[in-house]
Amino acid sequence: MNAWKPLHWALVVILVGCAPSGRDDTSAVGPDGKPLRAPDVRYEPTPRSVVPRILDLAAVRAGDVVYDLGSGDGRIVIAAARDRGAQGVGIDIDPERIAEARANARAAGLTDEVIFRNEDLFLADFSDATVVTLFLYPDVNLKLKPRLVEQLQPGTRVVSYHHDMGCWQAERTVRVRGAPIYLWTMPASPDAVCLDDVPDTD
Repeated sequence: MNAWKPLHWALVVILVGCAPSGRDDTSAVGPDGKPLRAPDVRYEPTPRSVVPRILDLAAVRAGDVVYDLGSGDGRIVIAAARDRGAQGVGIDIDPERIAEARANARAAGLTDEVIFRNEDLFLADFSDATVVTLFLYPDVNLKLKPRLVEQLQPGTRVVSYHHDMGCWQAERTVRVRGAPIYLWTMPASPDAVCLDDVPDTD
């Protein structure tokens, strides 16, 4: 991300972004110049009490790059930067959420540490992530699996609140307020990720 000084990042929490969080451009237009489609998921923020448990499960620490796909008001990446010393990137298709997240980053004094991008997560580049966080829908998680396999390096951690990844079994699950949080680590071989239940998008 050319907006940041070069860093030797050991870990990344996945969100998607590369435009400064203080940027006021909230036009819902994709990289091809076409309007972005409607969101896949109804906006429901992760409970604030759950956010530190997500960061704990992902073992987020200074030097990590945390991507949140479907970042909403930015609370996960802001907490990763504020409380763990990580860099954060949030990706959301809704321009209103991006504007809100950038305002929250400015209020927290973290515009140098976090970035929010108004993009479609199925088109966005998050290949530099060391940690990726998700709070989407079950079908969206399944559709996203091939993109995670394509973009993420071995050892990158993926954490999903509420919803699993189908036949790709989580290596660890914890429950907070009765809801599960799942953890996967990208394996050395992409063939180790089960894609048998990915829906046909043709």
